[in-house]
Amino acid sequence: MTFRQWLMQHLKDSSALGDLAREFKADRCMRARTEQGQRAHLEEHGAIPAALEVHAAAWQQYREQSTA
Repeated sequence: MTFRQWLMQHLKDSSALGDLAREFKADRCMRARTEQGQRAHLEEHGAIPAALEVHAAAWQQYREQSTA
């Protein structure tokens, strides 16, 4: 399962992770598949530091669940 597929499972969450999922779904120009590429995209589009922190935490959670 890709990060994006994993993230889309959280669309209905009322949490920062759910917010990130909804932002990713709405972002029509997000093409990056790597954590670094996505972070660069978020930074280029003016993401606030808190959003970057949520993104990093989401990737960490994804990695942990992917290896479990």
